[in-house]
Amino acid sequence: MPHSGKRCAFYTLGCKVNQYDTESLMELFRERGYEIVDFHSEADVYCINTCTVTHVADKKSRQAIRRAKRQNPNAIVVATGCYSQVSPEKVSAVSGVDVLVGTQGRKDIVDLVESAMAGRSESPLVAVEDIMCQTEFEEMPISCLYKRIRGFVKIQEGCDEFCTYCKVPYARGPSRSRSPEHILAEVRRLAGSGVSEIVLTGIHIGAYGKEPETSRYRGAVGLPWLLDKIHGIPEIRRIRLSSIEPVDIDERLIDKVSGLKKVARHFHVPLQSGDDEVLARMGRRYTTSDYRSLVERIRERIPDVAITTDIMVGFPGETEDNFQRSYNFAESLRFSRMHVFKFSRRPGTPAFDMENQVDSKTKDERSEKMIQLAADLESEYAESLVGKNEEVLVEEYDSETKTVAGLGSRYVRIEMPGEESFVGIMIPVRITGAMGSTVIAEGLLPHEEGIVPDGEK
Repeated sequence: MPHSGKRCAFYTLGCKVNQYDTESLMELFRERGYEIVDFHSEADVYCINTCTVTHVADKKSRQAIRRAKRQNPNAIVVATGCYSQVSPEKVSAVSGVDVLVGTQGRKDIVDLVESAMAGRSESPLVAVEDIMCQTEFEEMPISCLYKRIRGFVKIQEGCDEFCTYCKVPYARGPSRSRSPEHILAEVRRLAGSGVSEIVLTGIHIGAYGKEPETSRYRGAVGLPWLLDKIHGIPEIRRIRLSSIEPVDIDERLIDKVSGLKKVARHFHVPLQSGDDEVLARMGRRYTTSDYRSLVERIRERIPDVAITTDIMVGFPGETEDNFQRSYNFAESLRFSRMHVFKFSRRPGTPAFDMENQVDSKTKDERSEKMIQLAADLESEYAESLVGKNEEVLVEEYDSETKTVAGLGSRYVRIEMPGEESFVGIMIPVRITGAMGSTVIAEGLLPHEEGIVPDGEK
C-alpha cells in the first residue's frame, strides 16, 4: 500500500445509502495510503457526504463544510453527495469548498483531491456529471468493514418514481442495478472479515433487476433470487432488507422472506400518508386499501413480523380531516416503528409550487401528535414480544451492568445479561420483558436446549 502520510476525515449526512457510499470513499483513500481520522480531528482532507432530502439537510451540509475549514484552514475540503449533485452552484459558493463531486464519478475523488492539493486546478474544482444520463451502476466495492458485525451492501442506485415531494431522482438519477456477481463477491468479502448480518440497501431496492438494461436477467435476478444466493453463504447469519416500496412487494418476495430462516422478519414499507387524497397528490402508486391488503398478506404469511414505516405530515393541501384519516390509518395498522417527518419544500419538485402550503405551526403540532402515536405503537409492539423467542446479534457490552445488547430479527433492541465474548455472536433468547421500545431477555439457551426463534421451527 502506498504511504501518503496524509489524513482524511469524513462527515456523512442522510440515509443508509450515503453511509455505504462514505465507506466506499474511505476505502478509496485507504488504498492510496491515507489515514482515516475522526472528523473532529485535524486532517489534511475533509470529505462531507451531503444530503438534500430537506432544507435542514442542506443547511447541515453547509455547516459541516464551514466547520471543516475552521478546523484546518489549509485542508482540502470536498463536498460530495446529493446536495452537491442537485445544487452545485450553491455548494461551490460555500466558503471553504475546494472540490465538488456529485453522486457519480466518485471513483476519481482521490485524484481530484490531489490535483487540488498540487494547485493544478481552479478552486473550487467542480466535477459534477449529468446524473440523468447515467445508465450504469458505479462500482465502488467495500472489501472490509473495520470493527463491524453488520454490513450494508448497495445493490441498486437511482429512482424512476418521481414522487411530487422528492428530490432524490434528480440527485441519484435513473434506476441502475448492480451486477449480481459484484454483489455476491462483496458479501463474501464482508463475511470473510467477520460481518454476520448483511443489509441490502439502495435508493429503490424493489426495482433491482427490473430496468430494461438488465432484462436479460429476468426470471433470475431480483430480490427473491438474490436472497436465495446470499442465504447460501454460510458465514452470513442474517440478511435484512432496507426500505422497500409497497408496489414492489409481491407474493414471491413475501414467500421468500417467510421461507428463508436467515432473512430478518422485518419489512420497512414507506406509507407517507394514510389518506388517499394526499397519496394521489404525492404521486404515490397505491391507495390505503392497497397498503392495508399488503400488510395483511405479510402478517398472514409471517406471524409476529415487524412492519415499520415512514409517514409525512403537512403535505401541501393536507387538511385537518386528511391528517386525522392518516393518523387513524397508521394507528389501525399497529406499526412496530414509524419514522415521522414534516414536509419540506424542495425547489424543482412539483410539490414546491403546490397551493395551500401548510404553515410551520400546524406541521409541528401534527408531527408531535404522530410522533407520540409512533412511541405508543413501538412500546406496544415490544410488549407483544414478551414470552416469544428471538435471535439477537450482539453488538454492545456494558462492563458496569454486565449486560449485552443488539438487534433482533424483528428490528427491536434486545438487552440481556451477558459477557463481552458475546459481541459479534448470534444468540437465541426468550424475551421476558419490555421497557419502552427495548425488550429484555434472560436465560440464554443454545439451540440444542430447545430455544429457537419463532418462525424457524
